[in-house]
Order: sequence, then structure tokens, then C-alpha cells
Amino acid sequence: MALVITGPTASGKSALAYELANRFPVEVINLDSAQVYQGLDIGTAKPTLTIQNQVPHHLLDIREPTQPYTAFDFCRDARLAIEAITRRGRVPLLVGGTMLYLKALREGIAAMPPADSRIRDKILAEATKVGWSAVHDRLQTVDPIAAARIKPTDRQRLQRALEVHELTGETITQLHAKGQKGMANQLVEVAIVPEERSELHQKIAERFDDMLDRGFVDEVNSLRSRFELDAALPAMKAVGYRQVWQYLEGELDAAAMREKGIIATRQLAKRQFTWLRSFASVRSLSGPSVDQLLKIEEVANILNRA
Repeated sequence: MALVITGPTASGKSALAYELANRFPVEVINLDSAQVYQGLDIGTAKPTLTIQNQVPHHLLDIREPTQPYTAFDFCRDARLAIEAITRRGRVPLLVGGTMLYLKALREGIAAMPPADSRIRDKILAEATKVGWSAVHDRLQTVDPIAAARIKPTDRQRLQRALEVHELTGETITQLHAKGQKGMANQLVEVAIVPEERSELHQKIAERFDDMLDRGFVDEVNSLRSRFELDAALPAMKAVGYRQVWQYLEGELDAAAMREKGIIATRQLAKRQFTWLRSFASVRSLSGPSVDQLLKIEEVANILNRA
């Protein structure tokens, strides 16, 4: 069994996890898609080396920012970490707000090939010539199960299903069937869900300003000098990093970079709230309180067994 602490950005997930670590034998597994990258420290609110030395952490700094890391990669690595921590008689504690990773770990995920622009362009040209309904008819022939759930108007998913078939020779339905199984019955999921959005927005602004004060711009500048980066890489598309990149490229001035960075972070929080509303299995806390957390019977059972 593993415990999950999730919630919107700046809600206090890490603080709650470290308070818990002072009382129970937990090891933290990173559940943040940006903290996997080396050098993305300030802008991801990555745990300091001092904290990492106090509490064992996993899945931090495991990729260079030039190397994409997928939800499939995360599920594989998280499973291995959970198994190793459990064998040591300790409690796996997943902490972070990347809801796609959590959903994939809970429900399972298939290994999918990366996008291929050549094939995508070919499918787009086909659609331009014969129409998306005809393209959907082709998917109906290739993969009737996928065609039943993908509407002819859902161009992105339609294109992806055909792309996967052309790249692998297998249908997207077949790949899903062979994918990693979910861990729903092995996860106890808890989310911090702040009741006052205005307070969360204030914390987001304060944290972004603190990041700037601690050298966020210098961090991104250093990454640009150390690695062959471009704005399309997942690491540089992370909230905050995208806006600082635009500032360093001269596309934004300092004030606009700050404003857009805060707005983007608030939009991230809004998306995280939307994910959480769809997660029926998640228990909610109003704030980062260990006392509230321990009142959840399933949580107490996991921690007291260790």
C-alpha cells in the first residue's frame, strides 16, 4: 500500500509530507512532472538538499531537461520505488500535483510511441482532401473499438489513433490492453483542497515572487548555457519556465514575465482542481494538517502498520 498527498500548487503538500516524515517512517516519491529534471530547482519548488538528506526521496533529478519523461515512465519507476520502500518496511508516500501521473498510476497506462510529425502531416493532408469523416471511416476499419469512442470531430485523438497504428502496426486499443495495470486498490489518496481560492492565489503570487528573489531567472539562464534546450521541450514548457524563457528571449519584459508567470500558475491550479473533482477515490483535507490527515482511517492504518 502507498499513501498519496496531492492537491493544487502552493497548497502545502510538501510541508504536510515533511511533518508526517517527522512522525512516521515514510519515504517520498516525487509526483511532480517538472521535479524529475536536473537543474529545475527553484521554479519547481524542489526539496532542498538538506530536506532530501533528512527524508529519503525518489524520482528527483532523474532526467536531463533535454530528455522527455512520460507518464508511462513515471508509472514504471513509481512501481519499482513503491516495491523497494515496502520491502524495507517503510511507507511509500507519493507527493505532488501532476494529476495525469496519479491517474495513470491508479488506472494503468500503455506504452505509446512518440509523435511523428511526418505521419501527422500525412493524416492532416488526407483529411484536407477527403474530410475528417472519411478519416474516421478508415479508423473504423482499422480499430472499430477506438472508432466507437472517438468522434469524427475529435481530430486530435483521431489523428493520434491512426498515427499509433502506422507507427507500430498495432491499434491503440491493442496497446492499451497490453499496458501496465493500475494500482487503484493499493493507493490511499488524499488531496489538500483549500476552501478559499483567493488565499491560494495570494500564496501563488508570493511564492512566484520568492522564486524570482532566489534567482529563478539565473537558474533558467544557467540551464540554457549547460544544455541544448528549446522552448518546445517539456521541461521548458513547465509553468514559470516558459515565461522566464520568453523574458530571456526578449519577448516579455520583467513585469510581464512576472504577471504571466503568476497567471499561468493560477491556471495550473484551476486545472488541478478540475482533475480532483473527477477523482472519486480522493479524500479531501481543507489544509495541510497532520491531525486532519490522521483522522482518515485508511491513512492511519497504513502509517501504523510500518
